[in-house]
Amino acid sequence: MATFYKILVFIHIISAILGMGPGFILSMIAKSAKTMTELRHAYLIKRRLHMMVMIGGLLLIGTGLLMGMINPSLFRTGWYVVSLTLFLIGLAMGPILLAPLSKPIKAILVSHKGDDIPAEYLRLSKKLDVCENIANTIFFIIIVLMILKPF
Repeated sequence: MATFYKILVFIHIISAILGMGPGFILSMIAKSAKTMTELRHAYLIKRRLHMMVMIGGLLLIGTGLLMGMINPSLFRTGWYVVSLTLFLIGLAMGPILLAPLSKPIKAILVSHKGDDIPAEYLRLSKKLDVCENIANTIFFIIIVLMILKPF
């Protein structure tokens, strides 16, 4: 069982690197775009990276819960419970906040004619940036809790 647990820890850490790493840069990708062509390309890259984030996130929650089942004392440690709670909050932000904010942006990317970036996109992207920054902060706190295990 100890070997299986070590394998789970390894998968958990690799999942964090491959899943959360790209997640931290998703919000930065489109910021340097100066034209609609560049912006559309940036969102194509974001969509592809988001797949890694989702796979990594699923592996993180799966391996984290499996480690908790193998070692139930984790469920009595504050850092584990807080990390799990924050992770579920961060996960819920996707469909509750990020997806609805992304929909009108995606519509602009499809429908806008010309290569200028419309003011409406800039307004909507600022709202999306705030939510993405909150999600990134939540995931950064989780990483700190996982490393330090302060309580």
